[in-house]
Amino acid sequence: MEIVISNQQEKTTVTPVMEQMLRQVLNKAAEVYGLEPQAEVSVVLTNDAYIHGLNRRYRGKDTPTDVLSFAMQEQCDGEHEPEITTAPAELEILLGDIIISLDTAARQAEEFGHSLERELAYLTVHGMLHLLGYDHELPADQAEMRQEEEYVLTLLGITRDQ
Repeated sequence: MEIVISNQQEKTTVTPVMEQMLRQVLNKAAEVYGLEPQAEVSVVLTNDAYIHGLNRRYRGKDTPTDVLSFAMQEQCDGEHEPEITTAPAELEILLGDIIISLDTAARQAEEFGHSLERELAYLTVHGMLHLLGYDHELPADQAEMRQEEEYVLTLLGITRDQ
């Protein structure tokens, strides 16, 4: 899977270890959900101000958030989207963008008593599941998504106490 990571946040340095962890999470999710190798996802690491603007513009919520996902494979009425698990090898599959606020991730890591790396891993898999069509608007959907998040993280040995 092609993974593009960009850091737009100047206050927090994204270390090579953090970047490697993000790639491991995305690749494990791709493996678990049977994505084709030509699938591509972009991760933008940013700050609260930037994600606040996106959240206001695209979700109508005038507050920063931890993670936003913008899926490229959402199907609209009358459209046919390529199957992301059986696409021909020559077809590039753009899954979409995951935007993570490092400011909020750092606050949440402290609040939950685990490392920034663990919080970024969680937010990354959460964002990836949104790109794959998972949602958490209804309580039943929320429970299913939480189970999937923990499953992927557990496969990588990433636990809540890290």
